[in-house]
Amino acid sequence: MLPSDLSSVSASRGLLALSPVAVFLCLYLVVSLVIGDFYKMPLSVALLAASMWSVAIYSRGGSLVQRIETFSRSAGHTNILYMIWIFILAGAFASLAKEIGAIDATVNFTLRFFPSRFIVPGLFVAACFISLSIGTSVGTVVALSPLAVEMASASGASLPFYVAVVLGGAFFGDNLSFISDTTIAATRSQGCNMADKFKANLWIALPAALVTLGIYVFMSIGTPEVAVGDSADPWLILPYLVVLVAAVAGVNVTIVLTLGIVTALVMGLMYGHDIISLFGFMGAGIDSMGELIIVTILAAGMLGVIKAAGGIQYLLRVLTSHVSGVRGAQACVAFLAGLVNLCTANNTVAIITVGSISRDIGERFGIDLRKNASLLDSSSCIVQCLIPYGAQTLLASSLAGIAPAAPFPYLYYPWALAMMVALSIIFQFPRRLNQAVR
Repeated sequence: MLPSDLSSVSASRGLLALSPVAVFLCLYLVVSLVIGDFYKMPLSVALLAASMWSVAIYSRGGSLVQRIETFSRSAGHTNILYMIWIFILAGAFASLAKEIGAIDATVNFTLRFFPSRFIVPGLFVAACFISLSIGTSVGTVVALSPLAVEMASASGASLPFYVAVVLGGAFFGDNLSFISDTTIAATRSQGCNMADKFKANLWIALPAALVTLGIYVFMSIGTPEVAVGDSADPWLILPYLVVLVAAVAGVNVTIVLTLGIVTALVMGLMYGHDIISLFGFMGAGIDSMGELIIVTILAAGMLGVIKAAGGIQYLLRVLTSHVSGVRGAQACVAFLAGLVNLCTANNTVAIITVGSISRDIGERFGIDLRKNASLLDSSSCIVQCLIPYGAQTLLASSLAGIAPAAPFPYLYYPWALAMMVALSIIFQFPRRLNQAVR
């Protein structure tokens, strides 16, 4: 039996509620694929059209003013405003660090002591380590994206490829870390402890990371050495070093960025910049986040209307109505988390949304709840990494100055993770989790 709140949405109403997602995907992805250029179709325009459509079709939401209020409440949620704070601080720090020469100095220092032909595998390992340490993919993107941009420029490599390397490593830790909000949400919703979920998840995430690392090592063989410049002062590494150390220490990302900005300001003054010029660099960086902030607000508002209109309820009902067998139940849990994440663009929200019904499915079909938690976390992370309107991709692409969909062809880790999730369902590993915990 389904909960009453899942059975109350009709098919026509549910499909209509979900239609803004289809409008967005058609306008952005389909149009971009047809014309063969992801830079031509602005993400903000596609989301604006989808947002207007979501408000227009939400007839049960009352008057137009009331429907806009529903949109605005979701767009102005505290989580969204917190994310915007991060975007603003990240833009200010990235621009300031670049203009005073901190990023160039960091790249030169890295290339001097690390074989440049293996920079890509090293960048991936660094992203995995930092994200595992701090438990947030956003913090990892903030810490490593500017460095990836300059490394790509120094080596003449594809910028979207380097951004994809950082994104893949960032989601490795987001999926596994004990202090990640997705881990906390998954374990609490399934009633298991973090250590057990970590062990179950390791069977899926670690092989995927090793496969991805192997691909990067193979791609790096025969890569020519990159010439290292001598002009950059190694002391200019300090702002970036402060950010990395604070991030790994688990300091809140807003404080991490504030420390980075203060350090960069001090270094800038020491190296002859006047304070007004430094503020100008920060202002330019903040301005560069404008489209990202608009996209974030539009996406949050649109997805909030979809949920209020019953789209998520309908999705849950359809996906759980024909579950049969242990493998089918596990596949349903994984697909449920991924599809809801597609509609909410937030892996933590997706896990919370489907957590209780996933636990019901697990208990009904004898799925170990540790495996359930692992499937929820892994599947939501896969989709969050692949969608062009996820906060992590939007932030990384904004810092790099590329289209949000540009890294997509190079996102090897989420596809490797998806393969491991599928294999874990088909072959039912780890074997010790074949029986549910009672």
